Amino acid sequence: MSPIIIAGPCSIESRSQFTSVVESLATLPQISMIRCGVWKPRTMPGGFEGLGEEALLWIDELKKAHPNLKFCCEVANAHHVEAVLNHSIDAVWIGARTTGSPFAVQEITEALRGSNLPVLVKNSPIPDIHVWIGALERCRKVGLNHIAAIHRGFDIYNNLGYRNNPLWEIPMELHRLMPDLPLICDPSHICGRRDLIAQVSQTALDLHFDGLMVEVHPSPADALTDASQQITPDELSDMLSRLVVRSAETSGTDDDLRALRSHIDDIDRQLLTLLADRQKTSLNIAAIKQRDNMTIFQPKRWSEVLADRIAQAKELGLDPSYIKDLYEKIHAQSVKDQETLLSGGN
Repeated sequence: MSPIIIAGPCSIESRSQFTSVVESLATLPQISMIRCGVWKPRTMPGGFEGLGEEALLWIDELKKAHPNLKFCCEVANAHHVEAVLNHSIDAVWIGARTTGSPFAVQEITEALRGSNLPVLVKNSPIPDIHVWIGALERCRKVGLNHIAAIHRGFDIYNNLGYRNNPLWEIPMELHRLMPDLPLICDPSHICGRRDLIAQVSQTALDLHFDGLMVEVHPSPADALTDASQQITPDELSDMLSRLVVRSAETSGTDDDLRALRSHIDDIDRQLLTLLADRQKTSLNIAAIKQRDNMTIFQPKRWSEVLADRIAQAKELGLDPSYIKDLYEKIHAQSVKDQETLLSGGN
């Protein structure tokens, strides 16, 4: 199945700019929907915040010229919803800043109640899957049936060269919890720079995302918003031609793959058995600490253990940062288990 491709400018800046983008994208068979920035929430006042309803009139005109094209724009309050329902908007999305506000999401979903518009929900900048799920559930509770999620990355202390750290494990967990929910990646906002967009787009497709939302501008360097992360229609066309769409499932006839997966299952059973054994040993240690009136957390011992495990990981060709994260989780659980034991389970 071909991926969903939503593309268009971060902001509609003028009739000529938007018309140029739409006319170019209309020639690309992969395009599923045109992205339209009608209202633009900006962190600081005084910047370009979109043209509002004037831009909706231009969308009406282009819809008449291209009746097969679909148009999608962001809404941030009930007034926006009322406006798009009176114009040629085929879908809406709830932006990252809005997703983090339950009151705002509720206002938007109530305004959309009874409509048949598809609603796409971006993740909040905060890396908390429950905030994302909460916004999606608010859409469902008012009877909105066509819902999708958009992953645009998260704003954390270390974004590793991205504008927003992808933290792929969060959308992957969302997919596990809500497997029937379409999941779309916004590589433009993850990257913040155009040279990374193709790479992140391919990663998203390799992780079984259902599509992409990409910001496209006829002259990105002159864009009024997000200039560094927009690409031209020609660059989008070239990228789409190079992306590899892989099969989500095997045909069931690959014996080598089945054998390797079976081996993985065996290894996982061994790992879980060893983790259970480690937990029992940790509790035995807790009993000794209680007997000898020792603190649960022993900083010197923990530093030695972590340094030793990281050194072993390097010798085995494992990523030290991966092992550090893993052992920090194991140690945190060990401390929690020991606390529970020493408190008598209360």
